[in-house]
Amino acid sequence: MALPPQDERTLPAVVLRDVDRRPLEHTLAEMQALVEHHGHVIVVCSPAAPTAVRRRLHTLRSLLESDRIALFRPELPPLGTAVLARQLRQLASCDISPGVLASAGRLLVHYIHAGALLNSVARLDRVPVGLASHARSWMPGNQFGVLAHPEPQLVRITPEAALPGPEFGTCMLVAKGQLQSDWVTGTLAPSWKVRAVREIPLPAESPGWWGTGKLIEFCSYLPDLPVLYQLVASVRRGNCHWCGIDVIGDRCVFCSAAPPDHDSPPRAQLENRTAVG
Repeated sequence: MALPPQDERTLPAVVLRDVDRRPLEHTLAEMQALVEHHGHVIVVCSPAAPTAVRRRLHTLRSLLESDRIALFRPELPPLGTAVLARQLRQLASCDISPGVLASAGRLLVHYIHAGALLNSVARLDRVPVGLASHARSWMPGNQFGVLAHPEPQLVRITPEAALPGPEFGTCMLVAKGQLQSDWVTGTLAPSWKVRAVREIPLPAESPGWWGTGKLIEFCSYLPDLPVLYQLVASVRRGNCHWCGIDVIGDRCVFCSAAPPDHDSPPRAQLENRTAVG
């Protein structure tokens, strides 16, 4: 999940290892140390992570009673999630407030194209699969190009097969599993007009997410920090009505407060009233 730095400004990642298997007091101390050292912590959790991991993360946040921990679970395949986490690490080197940085993930996810080349879609449950594709999965030699994000698409690989790609300049990461093919690098990448292709190891969660280990996962993304920064800076910012932190979008990623639908006082006013009383 922790990709190599995109450039010299990319901040290092902190990997929370074995969150669900280590003693609670150990993971609690680790998270508390991170909050105390950095001020705010943005946890990017893959949808492929076990339920026990997600529960432990919510438990840690509750026990620390902290609005300085944001839990972000983007609906992306494992490689796409890793790319998004690195983009946030790039932006963390800029003059961006914690609330805006944490909110930026929900914006940048729209510019990621993530998918895979699979030898079978029989166990794929993340993307709609028709009966015909299921039947073809049992025939040897068939391969399928699957786009999971931004819009699910599935095609059987033929000389005419194509997947809709981005309408802007991107780079591509390719992670090979137990499948031999040059379709992603030789056909898909040129059709998407990507600027560069780089191969990396397959994320450990990918076979479970895609339903097979015979795959080649790919992700097309915006690599340049100035472009990422301009995207985030162009969005209108506001203040969370509950905790007061700067955010973009309609929901605070730290306290999870949504815009009020009535004139309710913010938390700071409630706390002042309590103190006076």
